[in-house]
Amino acid sequence: MEMLKDRLYAQERVIGTWCNLGSPLSAELAGITGYDWVLLDQEHGPGDNITLLHQLHALGKYPTVPIVRIAWRDRILTKRALDLGAGGIMFPYIQNAEEAREAVAFMQYAPLGERGLAAGTRCAGFGAFFGEYRENTVRSLLCVAQIESREAVENAAAIAAVPGVDVLFVGPLDLSAGMDMPRQFSDPAFVETLRRVVAAASLHGKASGILVQTPEHIRLVRELGFRFIAAGGDSNAIRQAFSANLVLARA
Repeated sequence: MEMLKDRLYAQERVIGTWCNLGSPLSAELAGITGYDWVLLDQEHGPGDNITLLHQLHALGKYPTVPIVRIAWRDRILTKRALDLGAGGIMFPYIQNAEEAREAVAFMQYAPLGERGLAAGTRCAGFGAFFGEYRENTVRSLLCVAQIESREAVENAAAIAAVPGVDVLFVGPLDLSAGMDMPRQFSDPAFVETLRRVVAAASLHGKASGILVQTPEHIRLVRELGFRFIAAGGDSNAIRQAFSANLVLARA
């Protein structure tokens, strides 16, 4: 089976969604729907590692790849998420190449990185296929560096140049707020910043990603060249459906 990482380096567009409710059921719905990947949010979501385990179980029978956003660039958080079976890690607020190199090192085993070895983990079939898992980590595990500040945009090309970084992922809310234009996602200055991130990623053969909530914004980021796109998320989808139903019922 072709891996998500292979598809990205083949210049394909892959579509995911955001799961920040900590719910195995919403994660399973994402798998049933057919998303290429799903972001399990442990930065702003309510879940812990047991919650994450249940979400990974729920996704297990679908080809949807689980990417975990950990709360910070942390060796232990990275190791725990990967050992449980994450297919990749999203690191929030990567500011420069040094931080990006550290993130990659947390994900990979020696001699390429600093991830601790343990054969009996869930990711390795509790020891049943540890050798195969270890051999394929470089090819299979996705490292996603979030670009969320002016400094990160200025350093985007240097971050993309780091071996092992696969995706530069714009956090649109943080980045727009840092530019003193919160939620002004169609503002020409913000669009130009997005274009710079895409160019920086492309310069080094990497993909660029972003979270979008509206059809208009999806069209825009596709035109700009984003290929790792999160189309909405569970909390917004449920809230919007509740609101629409309430309006209909009260009409």
